[in-house]
Amino acid sequence: MEGGVAAGGAAPGPGGRRFPFPYTPYPIQERFMAALYGALEAGRVGIFESPTGTGKSLSLICGALSWLRDVEEQKRQEEARLLAPERSGQEGKERPGHPESSGTAGEPDWVTAFLRKKEERDMVDRLKEEQIRRKKREERLEKIRHNVQLKYAAKRKRTEEDETNRLLQLSKELLSEGAGVDVLEQLDQNEEELILGEYESDEEKKVAPGLEEDDDDLEEEHVTKIYYCSRTHSQLSQFVREVQKSPFGKDTRLVSLGSRQNLCVNEEVRRLGALQLINDRCMEMQKNKHEKKSDEENEGKKRRVSRTVCPFYSYEQMQFLRDEVLVEVKDIEQLVALGRETKACPYYGSRYAIPAAQLVVLPYQMLLHEPTRNAAGIKLKDQVVIIDEAHNLIDTITCIHSAEVSGSQLCCAHSQLSQYMERYRKRLKAKNLMYIKQILYLLERFVAMLGGNVSQNPSCQAVSQTGTVLKSINDFLFQSQVDNINLFKVQRYCEKSLISRKLFGFVERYGGLATDVKTNKENQKLAGLQNFLLTLQQGSDKAAGAPQGPPVEAENDQLRAASPLMQIEGFLSALTNANQDGRVILNRQGTVGQSSLKFLLLNPAVHFAKVVEECRAVIIAGGTMQPVADFREQLLSCAGVDAARVVEFSCGHVIPPENILPIILCSGPANQQLEFTYQTRDLPQMMDEVGRILCNLCNVVPGGVVCFFPSYEYEKQVYAHWEKTGVLARLAAKKKIFQEPKKSNQVEQVLVEYAKCIKHCSQAGGQMTGALLLSVVGGKMSEGINFSDDLGRCVIMVGMPYPNIKSPELQEKMTWLDKTMPRAAGQAPSRVLIENLCMKAVNQSIGRAIRHQKDFASILLLDHRYARPAIFNKLPQWIRERTQVKPAFGSAFAELRKFHRGKSDTSQC
Repeated sequence: MEGGVAAGGAAPGPGGRRFPFPYTPYPIQERFMAALYGALEAGRVGIFESPTGTGKSLSLICGALSWLRDVEEQKRQEEARLLAPERSGQEGKERPGHPESSGTAGEPDWVTAFLRKKEERDMVDRLKEEQIRRKKREERLEKIRHNVQLKYAAKRKRTEEDETNRLLQLSKELLSEGAGVDVLEQLDQNEEELILGEYESDEEKKVAPGLEEDDDDLEEEHVTKIYYCSRTHSQLSQFVREVQKSPFGKDTRLVSLGSRQNLCVNEEVRRLGALQLINDRCMEMQKNKHEKKSDEENEGKKRRVSRTVCPFYSYEQMQFLRDEVLVEVKDIEQLVALGRETKACPYYGSRYAIPAAQLVVLPYQMLLHEPTRNAAGIKLKDQVVIIDEAHNLIDTITCIHSAEVSGSQLCCAHSQLSQYMERYRKRLKAKNLMYIKQILYLLERFVAMLGGNVSQNPSCQAVSQTGTVLKSINDFLFQSQVDNINLFKVQRYCEKSLISRKLFGFVERYGGLATDVKTNKENQKLAGLQNFLLTLQQGSDKAAGAPQGPPVEAENDQLRAASPLMQIEGFLSALTNANQDGRVILNRQGTVGQSSLKFLLLNPAVHFAKVVEECRAVIIAGGTMQPVADFREQLLSCAGVDAARVVEFSCGHVIPPENILPIILCSGPANQQLEFTYQTRDLPQMMDEVGRILCNLCNVVPGGVVCFFPSYEYEKQVYAHWEKTGVLARLAAKKKIFQEPKKSNQVEQVLVEYAKCIKHCSQAGGQMTGALLLSVVGGKMSEGINFSDDLGRCVIMVGMPYPNIKSPELQEKMTWLDKTMPRAAGQAPSRVLIENLCMKAVNQSIGRAIRHQKDFASILLLDHRYARPAIFNKLPQWIRERTQVKPAFGSAFAELRKFHRGKSDTSQC
């Protein structure tokens, strides 16, 4: 981002600054950018709310990158001042009126002066080094930007190297043919790769040979940067495209990070499909590369069997890819295409670009999970983090750090690991055997906690005492009799030895029906493993009793059956949390196989604390952030953030006030008070009243009507009641009725049919005026789906979708909050949590309509409790300001008819 940036429009910022913008921004965008700039400059933690359709992404890009450009300019000016020639002439002079005195009592003035001069000299030397490094990088990138010949030369060199390596490998294989391999038992090359390598614990470990030179090369100063993260791959790609279109698109060094699943270009590895398998295979190939280096250095020692290495993991090729990434803004798809073209790994190449990048775009998981963050080489110290689509940030952190394993998985892992240990006992070192025995013991004890025995089929073991029990981590470990095992060491062993990957390879090789094994004894053992896996599979199929799911789900099931240890590693890792921050849930069902152990994180703030501590500023942004009390109290306050450091910003919508009509309806057409509590909502008169409201609305609302119910069960119950009473037939005369499916793979089809029906009705005219979509709060259509224009002319919320307070997990969370948090405005923290969870869900659902400046819709909240001040104030500000509370249906219906007729007349003019 050198110098000025051309722009289609510019917005005045703080202190008269103007923000480059691709067009003339809305006033609310100008305010958003000014507030964002101020928060970054002051090092605040900001909660920013900007409704969908108000250009939030562009405001974030232009506001944040304007700040970064100014910071870089200030840094350059400061460097120039310190490195100016006249500075060196003044260095020896003391400033008058400032006698030299040291911070340490008793030190002579000349010592203090000497130390200060030394500090200044060191600083100047450091700045000179930084300047040289920066100039080298800029020159290198400039050459690549303007010299196409350089690209072709690099490509030609890579092709020549590939050919040389191929010939060299062929020669080595010819030379080694016929040579005997001195091992206890001859295994073929593929099976050799299944054996665990020698493991050294942290105390014994020295730096692995072949790693240190790479690390030296990679150590590069991290420039000031912005980390932008969002929930999904598609949201990140959309953000990168916005950057490309912005005035900063040409001269911002941006790097997109992703998982190996998204970035791997090695087809052999990609074919594994599941993320955990891809991760482990990639790590194994890297390990093989470093082992290969050390083997080549020790040619005199006995020859090892050659191991597979990744052809894309070449440092030179990845350096070239890194520079290409920094030269021009690329999204994930473009990055993968570049990796294939340059034969370089985009996953590691993009990571090498992090130090020099100004903007790093990455998924939530990579930033919020500390081990993943460290592995990626992300350094947050004094940097800026922007977390977008953050309305579910607390849930996201909780989910990332929670884990669940079933009794079937525990028994299956025990069986697999026992078979593996028996097969390779003679080849495994003592350290490996020790850790494998510890893992087997842990699995045995965990199954015992569920009331089972690892040596029996879990699907056939009935559980005597069913139900759910919650325990603290320490109590669980003590009662499991595993409190004497160091889980940190076991977790590290699993991570470094890649045992789950080896085990998966073993099961892949011997779990099938057609196996070629050498001895009868082994045949019996491995046949036993096959039979056991088969009975487990049949048992889980019987338990499920459901039709076959989509291919993705089948693939995941296959992974869970084939490599349960991968799941269990996550559970072991979760158990290393502090005792007060989580609970272990023992869920005992009909059989041991159906039972499960789950770790529930109660305090997500412990994992967010490091982010806010290290960063210069953190911005939590979203379209609907209300109610913000959760973020302030559960996340920021618990993470130790001073209340004075937190700043809130919420802007209105770009639509004119007359384009939205939110109504809180307190009673229906038959004067039945609308209060959908668990006790009253099942009453026939309540379901009838909802039917009457919808029948009236469908007569006056054109296009699509989306009606949200609190749960799938209630929607099903109401639908069946309407079918019986004839309401459904009356509704179907005006609108074609669609129901939200439970299965994810059917959502797209329902939405396409729904949109097609609305379009057809608007073109054909006649009695049918559109479609009615019956949806569920928290379901597939309450988040991320766009009901713009005719797809959502009216959004209806039936009742208040409070969570199920009988859930053991929620009860534990409520108890924990009441113990650890102060009362707010006379309310218990648990009560506030329940209300906030309800209103977050409502705000997400009603936010599906009104997606751009010219859009219009009515919003109907069916429950008199929405009018209570504590609830009403938790609606988004731009909706709250325009909401009308209607005690009776007549006046509400008159307003709705007037609103939609007025809009219909305007659109026809």
